[in-house]
Amino acid sequence: MIDKQLLTKNGIAVLRLARELISLRPGQRIETVGDYADKLDLGRGTIQSALKYLEDSGAVKLDARGHLGTYIESIEYKKLWEVAGLRSITGVMPLPYSRRYEGLATGLYKTFEKADIPFNMAYMRGGYRREEALEQDKYDFAVMSMLAAELNIASGKDMEIAMDFGRYSYVGGHKVLFSNPKNNEIMDGMKVALDSSSVDHFILTCYECEGKQVEYVELSYNQILKSLMDGKIDAAVWNIDEVIDRGLNIPYYDLKNPKIFELNEKDTVAAIVVKKSNWGIGGILKHVIDKDFVMNVQNKVLAGEILPAY
Repeated sequence: MIDKQLLTKNGIAVLRLARELISLRPGQRIETVGDYADKLDLGRGTIQSALKYLEDSGAVKLDARGHLGTYIESIEYKKLWEVAGLRSITGVMPLPYSRRYEGLATGLYKTFEKADIPFNMAYMRGGYRREEALEQDKYDFAVMSMLAAELNIASGKDMEIAMDFGRYSYVGGHKVLFSNPKNNEIMDGMKVALDSSSVDHFILTCYECEGKQVEYVELSYNQILKSLMDGKIDAAVWNIDEVIDRGLNIPYYDLKNPKIFELNEKDTVAAIVVKKSNWGIGGILKHVIDKDFVMNVQNKVLAGEILPAY
């Protein structure tokens, strides 16, 4: 049940401040009333009233230290979570068709479980589709490659990167796969798979085929490998993880276009992206998600030490 006071004008300040404070820990100094007023585009009096409400409700206990600032003495995270209008955090990531994705999904589930935060994950192929779903507020965050995240931000999307998990947390790398074992590079006249719903696949494929007269064949990710093995296409740029996991006997080679090298393997980095306008969600995720813990779980799944659970 939402407190009626939160439906008033001051309720906006309470909700936003709660989301700001939930990312902090006892002993940390909070920002000044003026800073919060500027940040949240609200009046100083409104901010002061919101802070008082949070204290009176028992969500936080603050310690004002004069010119040293105001510090958090204690936080009741469960109460602050409720006041912030949060129920279950929902994320969306690629379909876990590789062991690396399974490890990432397992790590995320376990880190939210450890933090005792309600969490749900959805699975959706295609970075463009996940970005659209995030924009439409269907999810609180989306997992995509650092490459896709930076391109979306550069295009002016209402997005920001909350965190990333480092190289090879998303994929082990992309290679060029060939139907004919005698081929080792893309040549004129070849039929090349293209999944335009995937930012990474689209860019890497177009770069690798630059200057070549090829025929692009639009395929979804789950059709590419079968089409390649059936000889319906000649080549495809693809995530090497799936080929290795399934023990497929498909020839593959390194990508050769220098433009791909300039990307600095950003296509291998898993990033968590949020809407900038979704007040405080980025800070909440930074507080809840233990990056080292997630990566440790992923590595154990990759090594076969634990079974995936997501």
